[in-house]
Amino acid sequence: MVFKRRDRRSVGRAVAEALYPRGGWRRAFGYVKHRLQRLPDTPEKIGRGIFAGVLASWTPFYGLHFLIAVIFAKIGRGNMLAALLGTFFGNPLTYVPIGVVALQTGYFILGRPPGRGIETSLMGKFGAAGQDLWHNLGALFGPERVDWHGLGLFYHDVFLPYLVGGLLPGLISAFACYWLFVPVITAYQNRRRRKLRTKLQALGKNPETPADEGTGPG
Repeated sequence: MVFKRRDRRSVGRAVAEALYPRGGWRRAFGYVKHRLQRLPDTPEKIGRGIFAGVLASWTPFYGLHFLIAVIFAKIGRGNMLAALLGTFFGNPLTYVPIGVVALQTGYFILGRPPGRGIETSLMGKFGAAGQDLWHNLGALFGPERVDWHGLGLFYHDVFLPYLVGGLLPGLISAFACYWLFVPVITAYQNRRRRKLRTKLQALGKNPETPADEGTGPG
């Protein structure tokens, strides 16, 4: 297959590279920035795509951020690939801070006392909810009793506050990324146009017709 990896990664290696990319996080962030700059679309549509991806990263639907980002981008008429790249805002370095901020904000909005030990128990609560769900799915086809008590506690203590509390900081982060990236992408595309015009003028061709190729529709 054309896109098949030559060296098959073990599960441990895949997890390790997810937590720390082979080239380091700085290189990974640089790659995302480079890809965003070279997308063939207007800066505004790319910015709306980034907005969608960043906002999706603040939702508690882990494993579905790509899908949610695409839906948000579709609604906001943003660039789909930019939305997928925008979900990189949520990564192993930011998941815990995002979760803590979302939960604390959610507790405040819902009028509940702040939870204690959120930093150390957040991922544990998600893991316990996953085990509870897996157990109940197995119980549907076996002799064990289905018990949704654990998931009910998870919904009340984690999911609902996370969902409600992630909206405000998610919007703030998404708007900040939009206003940060749109000027950068605009400057990059303008600089690229000037380079294309210079090359075409050096070749003695008309620079007006093909100069805007690769920048996408208006």
